[in-house]
Amino acid sequence: MKVLRLLVMLMCLSTVLYAQDDLLNELSKQDSAQTVPVSATFKSTRVVNGQSVETMKKKHLDFRISHRFGKLNSGAYQFFGLDQATMRLGFEYGLTDDFEIGIGRSTSQKVYDAFAKYKVLKQSTGARNIPVSITLFGGTGVATLDKEREFQDKLYYTAQVLIARKFGERLSLQLSPTYLYRTMPDVQGDEKVVLAVGIGGRFKLSKRVSLNGEYFYTAREKNTVTAPYHDSMSFGVDIETGGHVFQLHFTNSLGMIEKQFIGETTGSWGKGDIHYGFNISRTFSFDKKNKKQPN
Repeated sequence: MKVLRLLVMLMCLSTVLYAQDDLLNELSKQDSAQTVPVSATFKSTRVVNGQSVETMKKKHLDFRISHRFGKLNSGAYQFFGLDQATMRLGFEYGLTDDFEIGIGRSTSQKVYDAFAKYKVLKQSTGARNIPVSITLFGGTGVATLDKEREFQDKLYYTAQVLIARKFGERLSLQLSPTYLYRTMPDVQGDEKVVLAVGIGGRFKLSKRVSLNGEYFYTAREKNTVTAPYHDSMSFGVDIETGGHVFQLHFTNSLGMIEKQFIGETTGSWGKGDIHYGFNISRTFSFDKKNKKQPN
C-alpha cells in the first residue's frame, strides 16, 4: 500500500510539473508575440547638461531649476566658486508620449531658449526587436545681453539626433551627433558652425540612484585666441525622490544650453576649471488616468 501511495503521489506531481511547463511555455510564446518598449533609458530628459532620448509623458509638465557655481580653483576668497552662480529656469511639457516642447531663460548672456523633441523610434523587445531609441531635437534661442547687436545677430540654432540603448537594467549609453549654428559668435574670428558628437551614459546603482557622465567632442580649432574653447565633459549623480529628480554634478561648462556648453566651454579639467552644479526637476501630472513615471 505504501508503494502504491508513493506511485500515485509521483504521478500527480509529474502531472503538475508538466502542466506548469506548458503554462510557462505558453506565456513565453505570448510575450514573444508582443512588442514591449524599453522604458527609462535615462531617468531625466537630461544626461547631465545634454539632452537625453527621454521625453515628457503626455500631459506631464517638468519644472527645472539648474545652477552652476564658479570654478573650484577660484580659491577661498570666492569660497571655491560658491560665491558665483549662474542659473536657468525651464519648463517642458509633453504634448504626446513621444513629443515635447520646452522653454527656458538663463542668466548667462540673458538667453531665452525654446526647443522641441520627438521620439521617432523606441527600443523594444519581443515580436519587433528594435535595438535603439532615437529622438530628434531642435532648439533655438536669443542672447539678449548685448543690446547693441541686431536681433538677427543674437540668434542660434541647434539640431541633434539622439541615439541610445539600454543594456539590461543598469547600463544605458547614448550617442548625440550635433549641429550648432550661431549667427554671430561672441569671439571675433570664431566659426559660426560647430559640429560635435556627444557620448553619454548612465549606470544605475540602485532603484533611485545612478551615475551619469557625458563628453562632447567638437570638430574645430580649440584653445586659441580666436577659439579659446575646450570640449565639454561632465560627471554626476542622479537621485530620484518621488516626483523630484536631483542631479548633482561636476563640469567644465558654465552654460546650461547647447550654444554655451557645446560651443562656448572655456574651462579646462586639466587646469582645474571645474564647476559644481545641480539640476532640480519637479514633474507635475495633468493626466488623471496615469500619474506615475517609470522607474
